[in-house]
Amino acid sequence: MSTPALTFRVATRDDEPFLWDMLHRALFVPPGAPPFPRSALREPTIARYLEAWSTREGDYGVVACVDGGRVGAAWVRRFSAAAPGYGFVDEMVPELTIAVCEAHRGRGIGTQLLTCLQNTFASLSLSCDPRNPASRLYGRMGFVSDASDRTLVWRRTVTAGG
Repeated sequence: MSTPALTFRVATRDDEPFLWDMLHRALFVPPGAPPFPRSALREPTIARYLEAWSTREGDYGVVACVDGGRVGAAWVRRFSAAAPGYGFVDEMVPELTIAVCEAHRGRGIGTQLLTCLQNTFASLSLSCDPRNPASRLYGRMGFVSDASDRTLVWRRTVTAGG
């Protein structure tokens, strides 16, 4: 039996439909609550995370594939102070969105997606409900609370001589 091939690649405009699916999966649903309908993605405060993907300066993402099929993605977008995202810190810190298909969770794919972005950016932010099990992953990856219990920030640590 062969091990499935896990690969990562930069997201392209062709990935936009898949990213919309991942955005829907990224919406935290508290235990016992009904899932959000797909129509929630049309809400302006949600849609702005992907509208016109890859046409704005700073849009960048990574897609995880198993045997060539897409199973997860992480991407960033910068927002302005006039129209901030849920995890907005400032206009220079890109805000992260990440999701992995349910059947592939718990296999380190989210960790590897985050690592790809941490290797590319000096800082990242995101919004995470404290009840979301993914908050443990963010803590392991060095994200810390900043300004509220829902905004988490990661900043690259620079050591002397490094």
